[in-house]
Amino acid sequence: MTATASGFLGRGLVVMSVSVLLAGSMGAQAASQNAAPSASPSAANQADVSAAPKPHDDSFVIGDDDVLAINVWKEPDISRSIPVRSDGKISLPLVGEVQAAGRTPLKLEQDIASKLKNYIAEPEVTVIVQQINSQKFNILGQVNKPGSYILTNASTVLDAIAIAGGFRDFAKQKAIYVLRQNPDGTQTRMPFNYKEVVKGQNPAQNVKLQPRDTIVVP
Repeated sequence: MTATASGFLGRGLVVMSVSVLLAGSMGAQAASQNAAPSASPSAANQADVSAAPKPHDDSFVIGDDDVLAINVWKEPDISRSIPVRSDGKISLPLVGEVQAAGRTPLKLEQDIASKLKNYIAEPEVTVIVQQINSQKFNILGQVNKPGSYILTNASTVLDAIAIAGGFRDFAKQKAIYVLRQNPDGTQTRMPFNYKEVVKGQNPAQNVKLQPRDTIVVP
């Protein structure tokens, strides 16, 4: 075979090799594109689960002075922000007076919707607690600012004393106690020795406060 023929043959093999490589690459891309849709349903299902609405929070109980945002779908004249009166009720157009204190937001939604069915077909009601003013604790006696205060989620007896401005000069810091209301109407008296707690002794005395707790500093 001559050198010229050998050169042509070599170039022909190179071209064939490149063509085979390109064909293989295009085939792999097509296979990956065809395989992609098979994985999408599971991904879509996961997205649907993460985007699913959470259940209605039905743990909070509405109390006096709480401020409620009440929305009736497509009824702006009824929708409004309204405080719960001292008698535990609220008033709405078409609904009239309805008991709010002692109800959860979900139960109040159902009560309002039931009353609106006389005027609106399938009313959709949403109740959101905008301000929690009903959950309070009291602190009395030898503190600088005795009174009633809004209860936060993690308030303890020490927090309450700090909120009330600390002790007066003759406060009996070893004889403090907390009065807690029981469901049956009775009270539980829990001692609190400030001197011990601040020294790290018997820290269990520094209880987390509950609504309507009263701290007495003699």
